Amino acid sequence: MSRPQQSRAEQEAVAYAKRKREEEEDYLKATEADATKGEQLLQQGQSHDLRLALSQKVDLDQIAEVMNASDEQAMNDETLEARRKALAEFERKRVARTIAVPTDDRQVKMELRKHGHPICLFGEDAGDRRSRLRFVLSKMAMGSDRLTKPGEDKDVSMDGESSDDNDDEEEFYTEGSEELRQSRRRIAMFSLERTRKRLDKERKECNEDLAGLRKRRLALAQNLSSYSVCGSQVGDVRPLGRALFTPDSRSILTGSWSGSMMLWSAPDFQPQRTFRGHTDRVSGLSFHPQAGSASVDFASGGADNNVFLWSLKNETPVGQLVGHQGRVVHVDHHPSGDYLGSASYDGSWRLWDIATQKELLLQEGHSREVFALRFQEDGALVATAGLDGIGRVWDLRSGRSIMELTGHAKEIFGLDWSPNCHQLATGSADNTVKIFDLRKLCSIYQIPAHKSMVTDLSFFHANLSSFSENKDKMAVDVSDSLSMDVSADSYAENDSSDMERLRNDGQYLVTASNDGMVNIWSVGDWKLQKSLAGHVGKVLSVDISGDGNYIVSAGYDRTFKLWGPEDF
Repeated sequence: MSRPQQSRAEQEAVAYAKRKREEEEDYLKATEADATKGEQLLQQGQSHDLRLALSQKVDLDQIAEVMNASDEQAMNDETLEARRKALAEFERKRVARTIAVPTDDRQVKMELRKHGHPICLFGEDAGDRRSRLRFVLSKMAMGSDRLTKPGEDKDVSMDGESSDDNDDEEEFYTEGSEELRQSRRRIAMFSLERTRKRLDKERKECNEDLAGLRKRRLALAQNLSSYSVCGSQVGDVRPLGRALFTPDSRSILTGSWSGSMMLWSAPDFQPQRTFRGHTDRVSGLSFHPQAGSASVDFASGGADNNVFLWSLKNETPVGQLVGHQGRVVHVDHHPSGDYLGSASYDGSWRLWDIATQKELLLQEGHSREVFALRFQEDGALVATAGLDGIGRVWDLRSGRSIMELTGHAKEIFGLDWSPNCHQLATGSADNTVKIFDLRKLCSIYQIPAHKSMVTDLSFFHANLSSFSENKDKMAVDVSDSLSMDVSADSYAENDSSDMERLRNDGQYLVTASNDGMVNIWSVGDWKLQKSLAGHVGKVLSVDISGDGNYIVSAGYDRTFKLWGPEDF
């Protein structure tokens, strides 16, 4: 039986399949032939290279080791370069935190345009634009970017050197007045005498036996741990920015955000006098060392850019110091009583002659607002700190900055000198307190002080005129109180408890914070002795009475509180 005849379409499909199969077989044969030929050529080339290496006596293992070493070196170079870039970025971020950037969006745009950068990017708000300006300025400060417009060439001087080399910031000096020169001489003479008396006092204390010293320290720690609230008083309709004991510790002066100040008796909180002169927040108060016997008893600074001088007998100012262009945050009297220092949001601190009410010195040096200022008890130095997170120690006798207080991650809001005159403490928005030592020119301890920013701090400064037996019996010049000659003879006969408190000069530190707490720390081991809770909200100010009996604090809750031992 014969097969049925295939159709024409089937015949063409069979022929096409046969043709494709033949083409694939030819391609495979050609590929195998090329591979065989390539292997032969490779073997010939390797044998040629081997013969050449043998003829030249080259160590192939050594070549491999050199190649591996070069690869490792390249990897190490890449790692070092990555580390260098990471460190450079950390340094840039540190510099960026210290740069003052305008908060006004129009000024931010003007700055960006000034440096040749777009004033606005797609999807960018005012906060992003301010962050971009901070980045740009930090790059400029690091020297990695001239911030010129795209395509702009660097300016080249006639000798072929870039003009950037001449634009580096240099330390500069301005000529001072004859009054400033004379003031520096008087400050130098005053500080030498104070230093001599302080050193005599310290030499006497070195003779104290260790058993007696240990007993006194334990008694102090026990006394501090017993502190509690003794009284509370609403001081004004607005928050209280500052509360300060008078030098005799009999009264408390408070300054309010309403611009008014009030004098209260201590510890019964009876109002004695109201002082009016400021039109905005009062944040700086300082008593004259001889308050009560001087023509000017205290000074105040406020957000109205004014510094006023006051007498305790008058409700209106007896003098005004004009010059600051921003809020005056802090004022402090020089230990001699002849000069006043003021720190301001205009980025400067100033030294004033109280008698003539003239400005002696306008000192810049901070990249942002200056918030705190304190004179050393010897009178030779002054410390300043501000919102740039940096503190500086200045020598009043020469005008030089002799030490930089670095290490805080955020703004510094408070500082104070220890009575030993070589240590000072700074409180910052990073919730810590740092202790600096002038002898080592560095920070020696960091206290994790609070759960929120540290707003103020104070060492205990014993004031001879504050003690009970001498308030009415003797009028002692505070500038001579460091000698301790009079105090040792007087108190040995009069009051041993006052003598003990006098010896505790500088032995504890008190801090205040936005967490609503007032903490007491012992000096030396920097241990927390007591946490005082009572304020509702932020605590803005803290001070210790000159006799060591009380602590006063003022807060955002419009109250000031008195703290003392249980036996008081």
